Amino acid sequence: MSAEGAGQGPGPEPGSEPGPICPEHGQALNWFCCSERRLVCAACTGLGGRCRGHRIRRAEKRAEELRNKIVDQSPRLKAPPLILPSAFLNKIVDQCERLQLQSATITKYVADVLPGKNQRAVSTASAARELVIQRLGLVRSLCESEEQRLLEQVHGEEERAHQSILTQRVHWAEALQKLDTIRGSLVDMLTHLDDLQLINLPKSLFFPCTRTEEAEGILDPKESEKLNFNEKCTRSPLLTQLWATAILGSLSGTEDVRMDERTVSPFLQLSDDRRTLTFNAKKSKACADGPERFDHWPNALADTSFQAGLHAWTVNVQNSCAYKVGVALGQLPRKGSGSDSRLGCNAFSWVFSRYGQDFRFSHDGQHEPLALLRCPAQLGVLLDLQAQELLFYEPASGTVLHIHHASFPGPLFPVFAVADQTISIVH
Repeated sequence: MSAEGAGQGPGPEPGSEPGPICPEHGQALNWFCCSERRLVCAACTGLGGRCRGHRIRRAEKRAEELRNKIVDQSPRLKAPPLILPSAFLNKIVDQCERLQLQSATITKYVADVLPGKNQRAVSTASAARELVIQRLGLVRSLCESEEQRLLEQVHGEEERAHQSILTQRVHWAEALQKLDTIRGSLVDMLTHLDDLQLINLPKSLFFPCTRTEEAEGILDPKESEKLNFNEKCTRSPLLTQLWATAILGSLSGTEDVRMDERTVSPFLQLSDDRRTLTFNAKKSKACADGPERFDHWPNALADTSFQAGLHAWTVNVQNSCAYKVGVALGQLPRKGSGSDSRLGCNAFSWVFSRYGQDFRFSHDGQHEPLALLRCPAQLGVLLDLQAQELLFYEPASGTVLHIHHASFPGPLFPVFAVADQTISIVH
């Protein structure tokens, strides 16, 4: 047996308080077995005991080691019993002083700092509340004024179109009456003259000049824009800005727009989640060709089309200096290097594009330059098929970059092209 002492181990010291009893031998657990890491009695360490030959220490020695370790590693724990070595007592005293200083610091923080923090928080919250109320009140006031202005403009345009139509009705009613009068006069003349009189009738009497001028002065009706309601009266920069901000803020990211891998150009690499396109100057041979795939231009279509309603999605474009983002019809040609399959150069696609510092909107070969103050990091796309409107928007600044009104002839697919680095759909 390896133990701190000889023999079978002493029993409990006289006058000591009874401690835990060994359930096997009925003796006090005064020893600690380091091998099994538990308290044992003297019989456990003797002949026939389960801990014979183990490293055995006095229980009080083991307790002292633990107390020293606790004081060194856990400054917030309470001190051990009072009967301790002087070195251990000195540690206790030092630790108590540190705890007292820490308590004084916390007390001062709670008494002096937190009340001021609370007062400043209340004051700042009050100011923030007032700012929110003030700004939203201003926005509400502007919206109400703009609503009133636009509704009056719509009403005025409706009245103008209505009056134009009424004027036309009166004009054509008078024209019909004149034509009926001239026709009635001619019919009356033909009815009351016999054949000989009709043949011998002078031309001046057969069709008087005044009647001729009247008949020739009545022209056929022609289409006129004055008779149509001008929908441009509802276009307001403020309304568009607020509307786009609200719609893109609530809808953008909810549309599960992903690339159709069957359409991805062999010059593009598609991510596993089908939301990121990366340009490769070298054509990939791994892409199997098919009727849906773009074989020359670095294009890709989404796998979802939109036929009605309101739709919005956002594209991260900050890493690319050459890209196109927009919508296209499903019948957009996919093959060859001609303009038929180049986005924005045909009647099948409407795109916002960037080439270096050059930004523009393109459709059917018509390119409209866009003067942007900075390169957008993200590009929001808003498609309102009820209003037949396509809008491009910068979420960071809340700036509407371009609005295009068109009569889209069919379902539209989100479309993408990238010729530098990478772009990705934000979800």
